[in-house]
Formats: sequence, structure tokens, C-alpha cells
Amino acid sequence: MSRSALARLLSPRSLAVIGGREAAEVIRQCERIGFQGEIWPVNPKRPEVAGRKSFASLADLPGVPDASFIAVPREVTIESVATLAKMGAGGAVCYASGFAEVGGDGINAQARLVAASGEMALLGPNCYGLLNYLDGAALWPDQHGGLAVQRGVAIITQSGNIGLNLTMQARSLPLAYLISAGNKAKGDLGEMIDTLLDDERVTAIGLHIEGLDDIERFSKAALRALDQGVPLVAIKTGRSEAGAALTMSHTSSLAGSDQLFDALFARFGIGRTKDVGTFLETLKLLHVHGPLSSRTVSSMSCSGGEAGLVADLASDAGLPTPPLTKDAEAKLFEALGPKVPLANPLDYHTYIWGDLEASTATFSAMLGAGYGINLLILDFPRGDRCDASSWDVTLQAFENAQKATGAKAALVASMPESLPESVGQRMIASGIAPMQGLSECMEAIRIAADIGAVRAREREAPLKRASSVEVERAHMLDEPTGKATLKSFGLTVPKGEVVAIADAAQAAERIGFPVVVKAVSDTIAHKTEAGAVKLNLKSASEVEMAAKAMAHLSDRVLVEAMQSGIVAEMIIGVTRDPLFGPTLTFGSGGILVELLKDAASLLLPTTREAVEDAFDQLKLAHLVEGFRGRAKGDRQAAIDAIMAVASYAERERDMLVELDVNPVLILEQGAVAVDAMIRKARA
Repeated sequence: MSRSALARLLSPRSLAVIGGREAAEVIRQCERIGFQGEIWPVNPKRPEVAGRKSFASLADLPGVPDASFIAVPREVTIESVATLAKMGAGGAVCYASGFAEVGGDGINAQARLVAASGEMALLGPNCYGLLNYLDGAALWPDQHGGLAVQRGVAIITQSGNIGLNLTMQARSLPLAYLISAGNKAKGDLGEMIDTLLDDERVTAIGLHIEGLDDIERFSKAALRALDQGVPLVAIKTGRSEAGAALTMSHTSSLAGSDQLFDALFARFGIGRTKDVGTFLETLKLLHVHGPLSSRTVSSMSCSGGEAGLVADLASDAGLPTPPLTKDAEAKLFEALGPKVPLANPLDYHTYIWGDLEASTATFSAMLGAGYGINLLILDFPRGDRCDASSWDVTLQAFENAQKATGAKAALVASMPESLPESVGQRMIASGIAPMQGLSECMEAIRIAADIGAVRAREREAPLKRASSVEVERAHMLDEPTGKATLKSFGLTVPKGEVVAIADAAQAAERIGFPVVVKAVSDTIAHKTEAGAVKLNLKSASEVEMAAKAMAHLSDRVLVEAMQSGIVAEMIIGVTRDPLFGPTLTFGSGGILVELLKDAASLLLPTTREAVEDAFDQLKLAHLVEGFRGRAKGDRQAAIDAIMAVASYAERERDMLVELDVNPVLILEQGAVAVDAMIRKARA
């Protein structure tokens, strides 16, 4: 569906509402949030719906609706969509169930629905619909908790109930759009994101993702959001069967579907949260301040306990709390006097409580010190039992300080329920983020800083659609062929020869002892378990004996030079995901690869900068840098090896099923791949 059709559906000026009880509720909800356009009920059995004159059929409408809400049985829904498409309507929300979600005939019914829709936009079927709080359009058959706003965040979810719950939040988060996508019979998240990005009133977009259909379309929309400065935040639920057929490689145990979604989000600066509370807090922080350009945090509270808790939670989230500058110390000393120890996080005690001038000076000193974001920890007393009037002085002082300095600021309640919604709304109006829950706040700051870091670096390319490959018919290359192929892309392999078993000893003499002997086979993936490899052979007789012992496995052997000076072992692998296509994984290798699970996954194509960033996050990087005084490994050679495999995988993306290079030995000088397994689809 086109963006123009979807835009008509999301921001309509005229509505057709088809059905009975649900249609009446749509009308009431539109009236509640101030829809100013035309509303035309359609019901052949009722003269009026929700106090408005009803039309007997779509043919009787006085105009062509931009959007329609259809709450009638399945077959009538399909008929109504076909009629609307012929009229040139913008789009429709299909409330009815009984489509693809039930399988069987429902799949066919959904296909007929899509075909009937023509060029119209479609939400659903089996969905609650959409709420546009900017224009007052509520194509939504139930009560909801939102109010009209001038600007705010948009949220897209497949779950109607989750969407309904999100409208009930009391966290002062201004909702611009809430879209329940249901079965997603037509269009995908990428198209919805693109259309929302056309609305300048949208400040951030939240995504509840159960799965993606078009990864190329989604990645292009994510890049546009990144360039446009509209951050994306996601909750990803569910796990796919991706990689279930890939049982031969070690890499397949490391690169699960969920890790690939992490790689997707990291690549395009999409914040990922695990729970609804953090999801909402992150969207709120991004609505007020956008992505953060610095991870540094300052904190102020009138409690040493809170200061210590903030320090711990910030450290857990990887957020530095740098010491005070000398200038800030001097200003704080002037405001607070000699009885208050000066530090960041700051416990400013209660000496200045209720003193507007001293509080403003204290907060201004902190906010003017150059931190990425500045927190004031302040929990409010219960409004039904206590008096919070003296808290207003602290709020006013914080507002004054923020206005004077222009610094990014957040008012943080340690518990979500300890910040009244009215206070949160006041803070947002003042340009201060009202954050509810210390842990949620720290995670939101981390995510906002991560998004800021991705925005600041060079953009990676959008992803490509994964081609279909017959995994079951894939064949494995023997090790010498696989190594020769990867060597042509820049991967370093040991000096070696493929010879008949009888010639193994002579080959070892030419290569130089010690050597490794391996059976050459295009069916043995794990040579150690099969007895197809012997290491550290130091004489011709040892080589001859080892080669003869492999005669039942192959009539040829690979004789290679044994490597020395090993600093660390690395695995580099590629697995094939049905959504993402070939994906790159690398990390600590050797026989303990599954036990350590120290690995990073990147989507292809990738860049050297992305590989270096991911490599430096691994425990492996500490070994390569010379852990506890040990020799340093050749980091650049390790990166070269990863890029060589990535280049091969990208060229063979339509045929490569899986690849496992394990281990790559990282030496003091160089990095050598001593084993390689490649499986490709048959042409």
C-alpha cells in the first residue's frame, strides 16, 4: 500500500463507521478526543448509531471516506472493503477475526481480503485499529486512556490488548498515535514507520515486534528515522525456528534468531527494551531530549542512600558519573556551605530545602558542569494522605536551573508511583524529562546514548532480502577446497599439501615439523570427534602412522604446518537465517566455543568499523591486548580475517548455507585459520 493511502487512513478528515455496537463506540471515542471531520455511520438495520443518522449502505454516503472502521462478520468485511476500494477510499481498519490467524480457510479469506482492497491501505484484520491523538481520530472500538496532544510519540503493536494497556499509562508520556496492526495482511512495519516519519509532530516511535516480513523495507525505514532524528525503540518478543536445519557448525549454536535481532537494532540505532515500563520511560526521555550525545551523568538528591544507589545503577548501565569540575565545586560550596561533602552523585542534604535561591544556585552549578544529562532524584509524598506543597520550591528551582543553563535534565522518582502525573506534565512543558523508576531511568539513558552514538557514526547499508535456498540439498566443501576459496578473499591459512596417504611423510619433510595431519573429506564436519585429525606430529614415522590410521576415512590427507606463538583462538562463522540471510558471527574459539559463548553477531553487508567495535566488546579482545602481562596478539590481523570471511559470505549470499572457521589462531604477528568448513547450496 502507498504511503499516501496509509496517510489518509492514519490522519483522516472523514470517517465511515460500519457495524453496530463497535461502530457506536468508535463514534463516541472520536467525539471524546475532538475529531472535527465528518463521521458517517453505515448500518442497514439502524436509523441512527450513537446519535448520528445512519446510512443504509456505502453507496449512500455523501462522500468518499478517508478512513473506515469495519466491524461486521468476515465475508461482509471482504465485501465492504471491495466496495470502498472501488469508491477510492483511503483505507480501512478490519476488526473482524477468522482470517489467517485461525489457519485453514482463514488464510484464503485473508488473501481475498487483500485482493479486494486494491490500492487501499488496510490495518488488520483481527485488530483493534488506531488512535490518532493529534487529529482526534479514534478508529478504536473501546475506551482508552489517551488525550489530544500537539506532538508526541507513536507506538505500533500487533497486540490490541497491549495497545489498549499502553493508552492507560499514567507516566505523562504524550501519545501521538497508537496503531494495532493485527494480522498485518497488507503492508508492514517499514511502511508504517515511513508514513509516521512524514508527520513532523511525531517525536519518537515505539515498536512492539513479534516478527518482521520485509527486512529490506524495514532497514530503509530505520535508516530514514536515524537520519531524521526520530528515534525508534522496540520490544521484540518470540523466537523463530531460524537455523534449526543448521546442525553441522559451531557457529549455529552462537547465532540464534534473538541475537540477530540484537544485531539489527544495534546496526540501525534502535533501542531495545525488555519490559513495558522501560519501553515507556525510554520513549519519554527521547520525546523530551532526543538521542544523547554523551553518556555522562550527574545526580543530585537530598539523601546519601539515594546518591549511592544512583552511583551503583549508573555503573551497572555503563554510564560514567565523572567527578565535579573545580568550577562546579566552587559554586556548590558557595551554595551549600562547608557541611556538605561535594561529589557526583551529590547528596545536597536538607539544609537548602524550601530555599528557592540556594536550591536554584545548587542545581545550576550541577547543570552547568557539562554532563550529558543531569538527574534530580525526588519522590513525592502520597497525594491522598500527605502535603506536597513544599516540594514545589524544589521543582521551581530545578526549572530555573534548566532554563538558565539549557542542559539536559531529568526529574527522577525512585519508584514509578512516586511521581504524580500532573508533575510529569509540568516537567515536560518545561523541557525536563519526568522519569519514573531509577532502574528504568538508567536503562533509558543508556539506550538514548547508544542511539546517539549510532547517529554520530557513518551509516551502514540497508539490508537485503534473504533469498530462498534449499538447505536440505546443500553440500560441504572439503577443507582444502574451503581454505583455498577463503584464501582468495584474504584469509591466511597454514602452509600445507594434499597428498595420498603413502606420501604424507614426504610432504611433512617438505613442510617442516611439527605438522598436523587431517583426513580430506566433504562429509566430516567435526574432525576431532571422528578421529580425522592428529596434531603436533614431530617425525616422519608419527606422520606415516597417523595417515594410515585415517585410511578408512579418506585416501587423501592434508598435511599442514603446526602453528606456534598462539595468543588466542577465535571462531568466525556464517549461518543462514530465513529473514536476515547470511549473518556473521565471531568470538572466542577452539574447543570451548559453546561453553564460553563469547561472540558477536553482525548482519551483512557490514563495515570494518562495525567489526572492530564488536570485536572490542568481546572477552577475546582482552586476551589479544595482552591480558595480565601476557604477549599481545595481532588485533588488525584478526580483524582482517573476519573481513575476509565477510567478503566471501557477501559474494556468495545467495548460495552459502553455513561456514565455520574454527579456530583462527591469533598470533603475535598475524592470524591463521587452521580449520574451515563451508556448506553451499547446489546450483
